[in-house]
Amino acid sequence: MNAPPTGNRGKVLAVRGSVVDAWFPNLPRLNHQLQAGEDGKMVIEAVGHLDAHTVRGLALTPTQGLSRGSTIVDTGKPFTVPVGEGLLGRVLNIFGDALDHKALPEGLERQAILQPSLPLTERTTQAEVFATGIKAIDVLSPLERGGKAGLFGGAGVGKTVLIMEMIHNVVGQHEGMSMFCGIGERCREGEELYRELQEAGVLENTVLMFAQMNEPPGARYRMGHAALTVAEHFRDRLHRDVLLLIDNIFRFIQAGMEVSGLMGRIPSRLGYQPTMGTELSALQERIASTRSGAITSIQAVYVPADDFTDPAAVHTFGHLSASIVLSRERASQGLYPAIDPLKSDSKMLTPQVVGQRHYDVAQRVRQTLATYEELKDIIAMLGLEELSRDDQAVVHRARRLERYLTQPFAVTERFTGQEGRVVDLSDALEGCERILDDQLADVPEKKLYMIGRIDEATGSNPSRRDAQEEAP
Repeated sequence: MNAPPTGNRGKVLAVRGSVVDAWFPNLPRLNHQLQAGEDGKMVIEAVGHLDAHTVRGLALTPTQGLSRGSTIVDTGKPFTVPVGEGLLGRVLNIFGDALDHKALPEGLERQAILQPSLPLTERTTQAEVFATGIKAIDVLSPLERGGKAGLFGGAGVGKTVLIMEMIHNVVGQHEGMSMFCGIGERCREGEELYRELQEAGVLENTVLMFAQMNEPPGARYRMGHAALTVAEHFRDRLHRDVLLLIDNIFRFIQAGMEVSGLMGRIPSRLGYQPTMGTELSALQERIASTRSGAITSIQAVYVPADDFTDPAAVHTFGHLSASIVLSRERASQGLYPAIDPLKSDSKMLTPQVVGQRHYDVAQRVRQTLATYEELKDIIAMLGLEELSRDDQAVVHRARRLERYLTQPFAVTERFTGQEGRVVDLSDALEGCERILDDQLADVPEKKLYMIGRIDEATGSNPSRRDAQEEAP
């Protein structure tokens, strides 16, 4: 952090945790960066005006050692972060400082983290599907290019692996870049992600930004805006598609709730800040696509106490165009990616957007899997033989579909020994159609497990032999 500049200097009047009140001869503007302490190491954001000379600030760094009468300086500008291709492969904090013990390139341009969302006239009005190369997502829950998708999943169901595979596919197939934004992350999670991206060979096209959970709420609250500023530079100036991964969007809302409480605002329902809807919209509406590039966001969403009527969940769902639900039951059966095909959904899955063929195939797949789900209790009590011939045929199709929707990932190749697959949408739809039309009724179920295209089920693939023998 640079030494504070000379200019509009004030005095600290009060310090209450992360809240700092200060007197200035010339009142700083809201959202201006204030600096205090030795060499300006304490960074404070002006968030409120109490009177003609008193400003209330929120510290983004610890305030230990700050006392009444200390000098505080108005820098005359808002918070900025470095942007540009020099950040690829690097790990940054909220201030744009490197966390990987390497110096950043000199001469990087800096931009303010608070930017208005794109006007409607500059956005693309045509809905486009964002292909991921993952069959279960592209067929049943297609993502929107320039849209937002929510990823629901607990620990141990493959959420991080799915995120890493999306990063790998976007970099390899779309010639884009990835932006990982960790809000309230544990330092262990960030370190593991960095090493895994490095080993998978996709780190050089990824920017990682973290605000750890031990940092002040102001830093966690502003991390989403800082990451979006970097992503917008790649979209608008370098005309590249950006995959923005946010983990966890609920922690952004939680940090805003802490900030609101520190500022003394009266809470709304269930203790959330009264401005939660506005704050979330200001962040989410910056995620959009233009004619030259797009920011496609995949956000991990935590639902408090599994209550989908919680205000945080309700406000988040209103911004999402797709929901991907990971199932612990499917993970326990070895069906990876463990995406629940019946609970996952997408607003893009309409004939007008994806086409009539894709829509019809997806509906037939859902109907088949839903019927199988209803028959599971009967099968458990009486056995498969007690079902009618038609129901038995549905069960056989559903079990083949479940196995066909599994897929080996490139990022897990070093663990499984199986080469990762990236499957085009047309190939994925063809496979589902052939299974639904009973063209593979004579093919054993295990041959459909952990493959890419459907053609692999009729050929020999030694790399899959062990996995097939252990198929559920």
